[in-house]
Amino acid sequence: MKQIDLRYLVRSMGTLSGVPVRLYENAVCTFAWFPAKLPKDPFELYKREILSITAHVGYFVTPLFHYYGVIRTAEASIVLGPTSQIMASEQDLRELAFRLDVPKDQIPAFVTGMTGVNRLPVETLLSMLCTMNHILNDGEMLAISDVMIYSDEQETIKTSVEQRRTERVYGESDAPRDVHNALAIEEALMEIVHKGDTAALKRWLSEAPAIRGGTIAPTQLRQLKNTFIVSVTLASRAAIRGGMREDDAFSLSDGYIQRAELLSDHSKLMNLQYHMILEFTEQVEKLHLGHRPSKLAGDVANYVRHHLSEPISTEKMAREFYLSRPYLSAKFKRETGETLTDFILREKTEEAKRLLRYSDKSASAIGAYLGFSSHGHFIRVFKKYAGVTPNEFRASV
Repeated sequence: MKQIDLRYLVRSMGTLSGVPVRLYENAVCTFAWFPAKLPKDPFELYKREILSITAHVGYFVTPLFHYYGVIRTAEASIVLGPTSQIMASEQDLRELAFRLDVPKDQIPAFVTGMTGVNRLPVETLLSMLCTMNHILNDGEMLAISDVMIYSDEQETIKTSVEQRRTERVYGESDAPRDVHNALAIEEALMEIVHKGDTAALKRWLSEAPAIRGGTIAPTQLRQLKNTFIVSVTLASRAAIRGGMREDDAFSLSDGYIQRAELLSDHSKLMNLQYHMILEFTEQVEKLHLGHRPSKLAGDVANYVRHHLSEPISTEKMAREFYLSRPYLSAKFKRETGETLTDFILREKTEEAKRLLRYSDKSASAIGAYLGFSSHGHFIRVFKKYAGVTPNEFRASV
């Protein structure tokens, strides 16, 4: 085969897709194309996992539901991404910048650059990869199903139709084999999500009955995915009724569905469903302040959640809600039993706990990211609301 100009191919793929593309030869990046300037490449966070993919065509999904695609040849690897079908929130992009150690003064440019990356359905990305793989790997012809579905699942698909044609719908007692109990379980679970009661959810899951629902797909894998889609749709609606913003709920729902579609392991799908229900419940729980959650309390909680990485001004928040600052502070205290300042600092402390537990960033970097005026201020606030210093907390988890 005639020698292929890999740089030309990478540049063409980037121009057509509007997604960053990198060329790696002998584990070294020799060329890259970006649709927008980024202070740092988010690929660096997942470089080891992505470059370890050995298949000719593969993909990787990040916790923010961004995905990367990979084409591998004997001599090189081409990596496309990140892209997604939905836009990550500004707060999520700020946290991504923080994990990348983007300098504070360059974070706005990073957020702007990331919003300039084209959004693609994962099927479109994989179709492009399969096409380029045909060029690069001696005419190999792969379809999306070859990338997204394992061979044992394909075998299941081949035999499922014949099995269903011969199976009996009724057992020996002439009673229906599938006795549906899904409705009662669904109603109980969605009420927990609606109330944001994570304690009740964990108790429910420890004693949860087996769900006997109808057959809605020809294979077990497709059955689990379809059930997942139904569950995440119901959970998002329950969370909205519980006070979660519609755009937040729908973005979270879309992201989970995309991740589920990329999975081919039954246990991973079931585990993802558990985390999905738990995350929606936790998101609603954070909005329910006081004994009688009000719309104002929910609006304040949503505002704080979307501005955790900034110094939050009660004056600016009051203008957002078309209220005077004294009136907002007094009304919030009356409805929740907590001062607005205490609530803001407590939420920042909870976010700091999460970052201390799940990131390797220093306490001083986390404090700066969360908008504290100094490291000493962060330590004092954290100890007041957590009972220990940031370093003591990290050592205990």
